[in-house]
Parts: sequence; structure tokens; C-alpha cells
Amino acid sequence: MSSKLDAIDRKLLGLLQSDATLSVDALSDAVALSRNACWRRIRQMEEAGVIRGRVALLDPDKVGCPLQAMVMVRSSAHDAGWTERFHRAIETMPEVVGAYRMTGELDYLLRVRVADVPAYDLFYKKLTARVPLSDISASFVMEEMKDSTAIPL
Repeated sequence: MSSKLDAIDRKLLGLLQSDATLSVDALSDAVALSRNACWRRIRQMEEAGVIRGRVALLDPDKVGCPLQAMVMVRSSAHDAGWTERFHRAIETMPEVVGAYRMTGELDYLLRVRVADVPAYDLFYKKLTARVPLSDISASFVMEEMKDSTAIPL
């Protein structure tokens, strides 16, 4: 559907990325469409998977997860069995808030949120107990200069 998105769809998506709690009335006023036409467009984008969900963005400090780590992983194997075990492990670990298979020297990059360094150590021990890794290292975020969920439209 991405090639079928028109200017109104893009404006709706931009508004929803900024504030998913906007009412259909507020959205329809902002894009100069009737309420029903606006609702239909949003529903079509949801059904097409353009809109994957609507969430509340939490303040990590206020919910007890102020420490963010970028965890670099090199795998000890690349077979389907190892990959499945690794995917299962990170999928079940709530500390992992982002996981990416990479090109280059790293195999995976994990974005991890925890309370403090001892909590990271527990995460590290759980992960390495579940899946054999050839190398794992972490860099702790000192300053978060930009963190956005908005996709450029």
C-alpha cells in the first residue's frame, strides 16, 4: 500500500505518529475530510499493515529502566538451529527492546533497557546461558540525543 499513500494518508500518518490518541473528529478536521472518510482511510491502512498498532510511549526513567545498552553480538554458529534458539531467547527477554541482524563485523545488535549495571549483568548471564555466543560486548548510552518512533514520511 505504500505506493498508494496519497498526501492525505501521509498527513494522517504524521498526525497519528505524533499523537495516536487524536479522535477521528480531530483527525478529519486536520485533513479536511468527513469523519467517515477519515475513519475508512485509517481502517484501510490498519488492514494493509501500514499502521501496525497504537501504543503509549513510556518514560524509561519513570518506569525503572533508565540504563540503555547497545549490545553487540557475534554468533558462534550460523545454522538454523542456533538462529532459532537465539531468536527465541531474545523474544522472551523483555529487556531486549530492539534486535537487529547486521552486516559487517557484528552479527546482531541488541538495544537493551535495564534498571542499572547489576540488572544488565543478570541479563548478560541469562542470555549467555541460553545461547552460545562467540563474543558479546556492550556500550552504555551516556546521553540520549534523539530517540524517535516516527518514520519520515
